[in-house]
Parts: sequence; C-alpha cells; structure tokens
Amino acid sequence: MTAPPYWPQACAHLAGQDAVLAQLIAQFPGSVVKSRGAALETLQRAIVGQQISVKAADAVWHRCVALLGHPNDPAAWLAPADEGLRACGLSGQKVRYVRGIAQAFAAGQLHPHRWPTMPDTAVLTELVALPGVGVWTAEMFLMFHLTRPDVLPLGDLGLINAFKKHYGAQWKTPTDLRGWQGRLSRHAAKHWVPYRSVATWYLWRSLDPHEVGY
Repeated sequence: MTAPPYWPQACAHLAGQDAVLAQLIAQFPGSVVKSRGAALETLQRAIVGQQISVKAADAVWHRCVALLGHPNDPAAWLAPADEGLRACGLSGQKVRYVRGIAQAFAAGQLHPHRWPTMPDTAVLTELVALPGVGVWTAEMFLMFHLTRPDVLPLGDLGLINAFKKHYGAQWKTPTDLRGWQGRLSRHAAKHWVPYRSVATWYLWRSLDPHEVGY
C-alpha cells in the first residue's frame, strides 16, 4: 500500500488553516490514507464496511478473503454459493451487491483504466450505477483507491460526529443532521479546500483508534 505524495503538503496547509486539525495531525504522526491498488477489492471492502464498525468490517473481510483467496478476481466472488458468503458475515443484500459488482467487472462494463484521469464527478457517476454503490461508497473509493485529495463525504456519520465533537462549541443552539452537514460543508470550504479528504481522515482518527481502510 502506498501513501499519496501530496500528504505532507496537505498536512502543512491544514495545520496552518485550522487549529483543531493542527492538534489532530500532531496526535497521529505517520497516519495516512493508503491505496491498496486494487479497484475491485476496494469497492468490495466498502460494501462490506457499510453500516458496521471498522473492527467488525475487518473481521468480515478476513473471512471473505479466507473463502475466496483472491478478492480482486471477479470470478472468485461469483464462484461460491450464497451460503458461503453469508457465513462470512455478509447479509443477503450485501451478497447481492458484491456479486453484482463482480459481474460488472467480469463483463467489462466499467472503465477502471480511465478512472485515474477522470474528474471526481465522472467517476462517481460511473460507480453509483453499480448495485449497492451509493454516493458514500463511491466517495470511499475516490478517497481510498484513487486517493483523491478533496473529497468530503457529508453522508458519513462518523465525520459528522467528529465535527460536532471538535467544533460544536462554536454554536450555542442544537441543530439536526442537515444543519450539521451545512456547517461542516461551509467550514470545510473555508478552511480545508483543496484537502478535504485529509481533514476527513484525521477527524475519523480522532474517534477510532483503528485506521479506516478499504
């Protein structure tokens, strides 16, 4: 796994713009997003990680790898019976999703060789057409496979909770989820661009001792 080359510059920029992030960056030295370099594996890991903790997702993933052997091979996801995948900890819905994604790769419906040079919005459009891949999952792919520097996953509750924890004292009145998303979006636009992915990473780390990985 390799770290993105922009990371040191991003940390310096964010530390100069945001006192909270300056503290978090200092608290987690050497902690960086790392690409696994395997498009299918990253997408499948994102599906596995939907709506469960990082620790639980890792456990399910390791059982899948033990069953499949080669998680970046579409055929490996299509070969076992549904019961085998369910025994790894996948719900019936997630089994349908991982099979559908594997089938799309096997059938050549995607263009992964073009993704590195495509803008974020174009990659998102292609990915959300896959079964089970919503905006959040596609954003995880942008961050963890393509290591795009300026992704802000506003639908991620962990990010929202971390933002409330570290920045909530700035506001006296409570607000709903949409209100916090708006505050986060405005703060990020003012202080974090063009490294919103990096800011998101350190806010995640402030809540969970386990590094996120897809």
